[in-house]
Formats: sequence, C-alpha cells, structure tokens
Amino acid sequence: MIRSMYAGIGGMKNFQTKLDVIGNNISNVNTHGFKSGRATFQDLVSQQLSGASTAGDNRGGRNPQQVGLGTTLSSIDSVQTQGSIQSTGRDLDLGISGDGFFIAADGNQNYYTRAGNFYLDQQGNLVNSEGMRIQGYPADGDGVIDDTQLGNLLIQSGAGTAPQATENATLRGNLNAEGDIGAARPMQFLVYDELGRTHSVPVEFVKTGDNSWSVTVNQTTTQLNFASGQLGDDATMEVQLPLGDAADIEFQLDFSQLTQYASPSNVEIDEVDGNQEGVLESYSISSSGEINGVFSNGDVRLLGQIATANFNNPAGLTKAGSNMFQISNNSGNPQVGVPGNGGRGELMVAGLEMSNVDLSQEFAEMIVSQRGFQANTRMITTSDELLQELVNLKR
Repeated sequence: MIRSMYAGIGGMKNFQTKLDVIGNNISNVNTHGFKSGRATFQDLVSQQLSGASTAGDNRGGRNPQQVGLGTTLSSIDSVQTQGSIQSTGRDLDLGISGDGFFIAADGNQNYYTRAGNFYLDQQGNLVNSEGMRIQGYPADGDGVIDDTQLGNLLIQSGAGTAPQATENATLRGNLNAEGDIGAARPMQFLVYDELGRTHSVPVEFVKTGDNSWSVTVNQTTTQLNFASGQLGDDATMEVQLPLGDAADIEFQLDFSQLTQYASPSNVEIDEVDGNQEGVLESYSISSSGEINGVFSNGDVRLLGQIATANFNNPAGLTKAGSNMFQISNNSGNPQVGVPGNGGRGELMVAGLEMSNVDLSQEFAEMIVSQRGFQANTRMITTSDELLQELVNLKR
C-alpha cells in the first residue's frame, strides 16, 4: 500500500504536467506559427517478486511476478504538423506551405520561426515583430542574387536605380514578300545612353530581291536573306550611335524574329534594354521568396530573396519564446536555401500560418487528464485509509 501511495503521487505529478502542456496549447490557439505540445508517459521500473521459470517434465513454466512502481514523464513533443493558412491581404504577411522555417537574426544569433508577420523598419530592413532582421540573399545594384551568403534584406522606399545604356534591341514583324523591288519601309525606335537620355534610331528596310532586303541603321547597312519566309543564322548587326557629349551607344540589333510573308509590312520594336533613372514605387514577393521591385522607369529588378531553413529533426528544436526556435543538440544543423527547393515549402504570400492546435482534441485530453488526476488522488486516499486501519489495530 505504500507503493500504491507513491504511485498515485507520481501519477498526479505527471497529469499535472500534461494539464500544463494542454493549457499552454489552448492559450496559444490563435498564435501565428505556434506548434502544439504533447505529453507522453512511461511506466517506472517494476519490482520483481519472483522470476520466470522454465517448463519441466511434469509442470509448465511460470511467468514473472512484478509490481509496477508508478509512472514517469516520457517526453513533451513539439508537434510540427502544418497549420492552416489564413489570408490577410497584407504583402508582408508570409506563410510556409510545407517544411521549413524563416531565419531571424538577433546580432550574431540566428533564430527560426514559422510566424511570417514581417515589417519594415526605418532603414528599410525586413524585420519581425521583435525587430529581428529576416535573413535572405541580397541582390546587387543590377538585381543579381548572391546565393552564397546570407544577409539582411532591404526594401528601401524611394531607392533609385542608375540609368543604363542600351546594349540589346530586338525587332519583330513581317516584311511584305509581294512588295516591289526598291520599295522602302522606314521605322525608328528609341535607345538610352549612359546618362538615361533617349535617342531615336532610324531604320530603313529596302527590298533588293525576291528574298532579300537591305537594312540601313544610322548609315550602317547589312543584308537580310530569307528562305521560306524565315531568316538564316546571320540575323544580327552591331550598331554604333555616336554622341557628341557622352560615350557612344553601342548595341546589338536582333532581326531573328522578322519574317517575309505575303502580308503587309508591320516591323516594330519588340524589346530594348537600358533605362532611365528610376525610383522604387512598389514591390511584390513570389512563392519562391523573390522580392521584385517595380521602379518608376518601368524597370522590374530583384531586391533580394527570402531564405528558409529545414532540419533533419524539426521536433528537436528548442522553443525560445516569441514564436522562435533555436538549434539543439538533437535538431541537426539548418539546411538553408530558397523556398520550394531541397524539401523546403513554398511561400504563401499575403497569408499567415495559424496555430496547429486542435481545440476539440485538447478538450478531450483535458477531460482524460482531469479524470486521471482524480483517480490518482483516490488512490492516495484509499492507501491512507488502509494505513489508518493498520494504526487502529493497536488501541
């Protein structure tokens, strides 16, 4: 009966711990990115009253006789199941659909979180609600991502882009195959110099044969030869546009998209690179974490890419408060990369992951824990009554 009393005390302690875990789950039912906990038990060592015996010629074997000494806490698991994504309509609210964690830096210490309610500080750094800087792969001034080094992500309102001179241009359209020999088809398009100024480039097509045209661009002439209405391999020319007060504009003009069919001529500019100076007007975030900035000059340029990390054992991470996790000895090292690759889930833009707490399950577990706690108290009072009877034997 002394054993039963201490077994009851151990059971009460364990069910109290389970109720603590359940209470924490319920209190965080609306916490973004929260992962619920689960308490599990295991029995203690059993006292051996008699061991097992083998079977003989005249009598069979006997099983061991053991008395259990109660229960103890086996584990408190972090349940890393996916929470539902709630749409918010806010550009800087991000959820992860699948595995992975956002990386938040507090100085030299990295933390990991599923809560994607992010903000911009006064310097344009992407931060969480605690001011920790969200990590990713920054882009250089040309919008090129460096995926070898993690760093802070900047989205600076009013950030500008320097003008760039035109280096490539592409024409598209048709040249009339039924036009008269010597017929001219003039056109023009605009290019940019290194100061962002625009310059008109005159182009004139003249039919020189049944399947040939001469092209004159700023006093430079080349020949285009068509076969079955399509151009051959040589369909580009180098163009130099001299400027008196700035460096000459040198660009490659591509004719490969031109055709010669029996329909009216309609050649026009398809693409031309280069741009004027621009100011950041808006931005958007893709499912792969790319932050695309839209500038006043029409340029769309990468500002950076959000990085995520996954672990061999995400349930082994240590909860650090503020929706944050830390690496532990059993979580494994972070496997950092871009969302959507390497087992990392894609981002859900303008949405937040809700807690994965199931209230119906938690209330059911609460009832079971309450009855378990109550049953263990009855074990203690029953053992106490038996002890009282023993004391009453001597009167």
